[in-house]
Amino acid sequence: MLLVGVVVVRGQTRDESWKRCGENDPDRAIEACSALIESGQLSGHDLARAFYSRASAYARKGVDDRAIQDYAQTLRLIPSFANAFYGRGWAYAHEGDYDHAIQDFDQALRLNPNLSDALRERGIAYTHKNDYDLAIRDYDHALRVNHGDAIAFYDRGAAYGHKRDYNHAIQDYDQALQLNPSFTEAFYGRGSAYAHKGDYDHAIQDFDQALRLNPSLVNAVYSRGVAYADKGDYDRAIADFDQALQLTPNDADPFYRRGVAYKHKGDFDRAIRDFDQAIRLNPSLADAYITRGNAYDLKRDYDRAIQDFDQALRLNPSSADAFYNRARVYEYKGDFDRAIPDYDQALRLKPSDADAFYGRGFAYSHNRDYDRAIQDYDQALRINPSYSAAFYNRSKAYAQRGDYLLAIADRGRFVWLKFGILGVTIRLCILTIAIALAFGFKRFRSN
Repeated sequence: MLLVGVVVVRGQTRDESWKRCGENDPDRAIEACSALIESGQLSGHDLARAFYSRASAYARKGVDDRAIQDYAQTLRLIPSFANAFYGRGWAYAHEGDYDHAIQDFDQALRLNPNLSDALRERGIAYTHKNDYDLAIRDYDHALRVNHGDAIAFYDRGAAYGHKRDYNHAIQDYDQALQLNPSFTEAFYGRGSAYAHKGDYDHAIQDFDQALRLNPSLVNAVYSRGVAYADKGDYDRAIADFDQALQLTPNDADPFYRRGVAYKHKGDFDRAIRDFDQAIRLNPSLADAYITRGNAYDLKRDYDRAIQDFDQALRLNPSSADAFYNRARVYEYKGDFDRAIPDYDQALRLKPSDADAFYGRGFAYSHNRDYDRAIQDYDQALRINPSYSAAFYNRSKAYAQRGDYLLAIADRGRFVWLKFGILGVTIRLCILTIAIALAFGFKRFRSN
C-alpha cells in the first residue's frame, strides 16, 4: 500500500522499519529487518544492508548459525564488504570454528588492512588454536592501528601469559588498565600472571580489585584461594573455596583445592570428603585420586592409598607423581620389590626427581643392594646438593659396605646441613670427649 509516496511494511513506513532494523535490541531489529527483506521491495545494496543488520542482530543474540547465513547473503550481494567478512568470522569464532573464522578475517583484512577489530579477533582465534606467536603479531598490528584499544592490550597480555612470558603479560595488562581502570578481566589476568610468577601478594591485590568490580566473578574467587594456599594461608584459601562453591556448587576444582588445603592442615577426613566430591563431579580428575591417595597414606590406610594411585595411573599412565607416591606407600608396607619398579617409572617420566632417586636408594638399601643404593643417593645429591637425608642414608650404606671414612664424611655433612655450626660443634665436643675417655681408659689399664 502506498501512502504519501512511502511504502508501508507490516504497519510501519519503510523509514520506521529501517530505524528499527538498526536498533541495539536484537529481537526488535530482527523483526524489522525480516519485514524489510520479506517485503520483496528491496534489492542490491538495500537488500544487503537489511541482511547485514539482521545478521548483526542474530550475532548479538548468540544465534550464530542464522548470523552466518545472513552474512553469506550479504556477501553474495556485495562480495567486497569487509565488515560482513569480519562479522561472519566473529560468528564462526563464537561457534568455535576458528579455521573458518581466520579465513574470513583474512578476507576482511585483504579488503581493509587497517580493520583493527578484525586483527584483534583473528589474534583471539589464533590464541584459541594455541598459535600464540601469530596471535601476538596480530595484536601488535591492531595496536599500531589503534593504540588506545584496551581490549587488544588485554588479549595480547593473555597470549603472553599462555607463552609463560609473564613479564610482558603484566606490562600489557598495565596498559589495558591505564586505558580502562574498570577493566575487571584485566585485573584478573594480571593477578593470574603475578600468581604464576610466585608474587602472591600482588596477585591477591588484583583478585581483590577484580572482585570489588564484580563480586560474583568466580574465577577470581577461586584463583585468590589458590594464591592463599600457595602462600600457606590455608584458612583464607578454604574461605575462598567455600565462596567459589556457593557460586558454582557443581565445579570439581574448588572441592579438589579445598581438599588439598584441608590435607595441608592435617584434617585428612575433611580432605578425603572433598576429594570424594571432586571425583563424583569429575571422575577423570587424576590429581584428585593422587591427593586422596596421599591423604589415605597419611592416615596409614595404605591399601586404599594404593587403590587411588592405581586409578590415577589408569586415567593418566604418564603420571610420575602417581608412580612416585605408590612407590612410597609400597615402601611403608615393606614391599620394596614393588616400590623399586614404581621408582623406575617415576624416574623414566621425570629424570630430575631427586626424591625418586632417594626413595629408590632407600629401597635398594633395605634389599641390601648397597652399591645401587649409593648410586641413587649420588644422583639425588647431584640434583640437590643440600639433601640432608641422602647424606645420612648414604653414610649408612657406606658403613654397611665397610667404607667407614666415607660414612663418617657423609654423617658430618648431614650434621652440618641439619644443625649448622652448632651441630658440628656438639659433634666435635662428643668426639673430643670420646677420645679423651679412650686415652684415660688406656692410661688406667696401663697403670
